[in-house]
Amino acid sequence: MVLSILLLITGFALVIKGADFLVDGASSLAKRNKVSELTIGLTIVAFGTSAPELVVNVVAATKGYDNVSLGNIIGSNIFNLLLILGISGLIYPIMVQSKTVWKEIPFSLLAGILLILLASDTIVFRSSENMIKRLDGIILLLFFCFFLFYSYSNMKDEMNNASGQIKVFGLLKTILFIIAGFALLITGGRMVVLKAAELAKILNISDKVIGLTVVATGTSLPELATSAVAAYKKRSDLAIGNVIGSNIFNILLILGITSLISPVHYNMSFNLDVSVYLAATLFVFIAMFTGRKGKLDRWEAGVLLLLYIGYMVYLLSKAGI
Repeated sequence: MVLSILLLITGFALVIKGADFLVDGASSLAKRNKVSELTIGLTIVAFGTSAPELVVNVVAATKGYDNVSLGNIIGSNIFNLLLILGISGLIYPIMVQSKTVWKEIPFSLLAGILLILLASDTIVFRSSENMIKRLDGIILLLFFCFFLFYSYSNMKDEMNNASGQIKVFGLLKTILFIIAGFALLITGGRMVVLKAAELAKILNISDKVIGLTVVATGTSLPELATSAVAAYKKRSDLAIGNVIGSNIFNILLILGITSLISPVHYNMSFNLDVSVYLAATLFVFIAMFTGRKGKLDRWEAGVLLLLYIGYMVYLLSKAGI
């Protein structure tokens, strides 16, 4: 078991470092070819921060570990909202812009509702099994394109103000970064899925619980680091934007691509976990109108953190741990 845990941690490290290499290399290549930083930010960087979840999901789905794949997405979103926002808000109360309150948080809520509707085939369409099919993947990606267009219209000025922050390397180094990034992502992603499944068998717990806890935590570590540092530096927009944006990316983009590559069997027991995600999103929305308006206060962040601890205790106790 110790070896499996060490290899699992190694897999996470490879995936995260691979994403860094890929973002640096691809951003440098785009900059060398006169691509605007706005375009780089909305495509390469956004994709790079979601690459750990994407690679793990695709590997899991193609190998038949659908519960790991779904657990990674849903668990990451719960981790983002309850733990990351909880920790960030305790470090420093988070001010939230009006557009985030009225547009981005509701869009995140819509993504969760859409997931349940598309996955519940036995209820909605009277089918024999619940699947997130390729057509469902196309629908998710269409919603993602709409979100990307919205993000473009809102981020234009912000991204233009962030000019000069992208490093440009020599052509050989740029290509090596891209190749190394893909290699580490694929190797690490495969290692994470196989060792997570192996760990589930050793501990005699379900793939679903491993996906919702261990895998989701590992792939969300970059978001945790980003939001915590942003909160410490009092950059509230980055702290909450990273969380809400990541949740929308996870459901619409990552699950959309995953289901296009390989349709995903949906276990209806995930409805409870999606409901936790929806309730947490709704709590964050309501928190914008309690206490100091437009701010996630420390006590509200503390509630999020306690809810996460309670959710983890529930999961692990149900798994017999």
